[in-house]
Amino acid sequence: MDAVSDVVVALNDRFWAYLLIPLLVLLSLYFTIRLGAVQLRLLPEMIRVLGNKPEIAPDGKKAISSFQAFAVSAAARVGTGNIVGVATAIALGGPGAVFWMWTMALVVGAASFVESTLAQLYKVRDRTGFRGGPAYYMRYGLGRNWMGVLFAVVITVTFGIVFNSVQSNSIADAVSTSLAAVGAPTGTLVSALIGLALAALTAAVIFGGIRRIAHVAQALVPFMALLYIGLGLVVVALNVEKVPSVFADIVTGAFGLREFVGGGVGTAIVQGMRRGMFSNEAGLGSAPNAGATASVSHPVKQGLVQTLGVYFDTLIVCSTTAFIVLLSDPVYGENRGPSMTQEALESNLGGWAIHALTIILFLLAFTSVLGNYYYGESNLGFLSARPSTLTAYRLLVVLTVFLGAIGSVQLVWNLADVSMGVMALINLAAIAPLGGVAVKLLKDYTAQRRQGIDPVFTRDRLPELEGVQCWGGAQETEVAGSSRS
Repeated sequence: MDAVSDVVVALNDRFWAYLLIPLLVLLSLYFTIRLGAVQLRLLPEMIRVLGNKPEIAPDGKKAISSFQAFAVSAAARVGTGNIVGVATAIALGGPGAVFWMWTMALVVGAASFVESTLAQLYKVRDRTGFRGGPAYYMRYGLGRNWMGVLFAVVITVTFGIVFNSVQSNSIADAVSTSLAAVGAPTGTLVSALIGLALAALTAAVIFGGIRRIAHVAQALVPFMALLYIGLGLVVVALNVEKVPSVFADIVTGAFGLREFVGGGVGTAIVQGMRRGMFSNEAGLGSAPNAGATASVSHPVKQGLVQTLGVYFDTLIVCSTTAFIVLLSDPVYGENRGPSMTQEALESNLGGWAIHALTIILFLLAFTSVLGNYYYGESNLGFLSARPSTLTAYRLLVVLTVFLGAIGSVQLVWNLADVSMGVMALINLAAIAPLGGVAVKLLKDYTAQRRQGIDPVFTRDRLPELEGVQCWGGAQETEVAGSSRS
């Protein structure tokens, strides 16, 4: 089994390093030029539109707000990888990996804007508001239904089932570590009890639908972020005299001016870019599924908000891990990412930090379970409208969460990395030809902003666009306008 896992990892590393990452970077640079560096130029606008109020959905309740959609995507993005993965990148690539992680976020923000804007444009109405994502813009924007079906199947299995088993496994491991630290019993029985509790919590949320998921994410995401960032700021305050040298190490390590690991600058670039891509998921086709649920007056608004999510994940949460590790004089060259963060917190804050990190890991992983689940639900709705199919999927997710807590998931995780890469490749193949649509939408948005009005889009503003299911004119404009008043 280990030999099979090693082969999968080797093939996956080459697939990401030599095909997927270069393709995403080149496409993102192309979008950056065509969109006038929208991911940097409109940063203040991203913050302004985050507070837009939603309309009333067909069932009489409020639809998902822009911030709630942001929180759902952040819940899926911000996971254990922000703690474990960033530390691993530093262990293998040195401090320079952090520089390339930051650079990757700034570049791929353009791809994130395009995919989430397209998801908004080609979304469809449902009882509680909207749903959409890459499968929908493949069907309605490209006219490639087979591509949408393939994407929907891959993302449902990868995120909804496999990644959730990994997240529950991470929670069980973290809780077991805390129990062992205080001399409490651990083992299979304890992991099973943890799995049962986690499965029950998951069921209580996901059977409530997207609204309950959004409300839980809206409450937990800011809390967990503030808790973790707070720990990071304490570590920085205790080591403030080292901060200038850490920044210097990040820059010098990025360009090979100072060697930290045997692989030199190449290892730093690959580790930093890959970690950035894995973490913020820009261009991979996952976050647009959450972004499409938002009730906004113009597709560009949620494109901007989802781009802000890339920065939140990488420039804030991942950077917190980076500084916690780098301020603790780590040893480079060994793949010991999980223990690096834990040891760094413990050395700076004491033994209680182990338990604080357990709470943080629980929140990170549990919110990821909810976000990952919704990506599957949205795409399951694309494949089948039968309520029984959704119920079966929910039960399967709950079972997967339980089994993940008691099982070994390393091979499954490695296989999921491959399937996520395939998913990303399909998504990039779709947004490349549809990028011009995002350019037109941005021009319409900025033209209205220059007139001093809050932008509102209806499909008659760009009648040449085919396949648009919503944005139907006066009636929807009236609803959207009243929701903002």
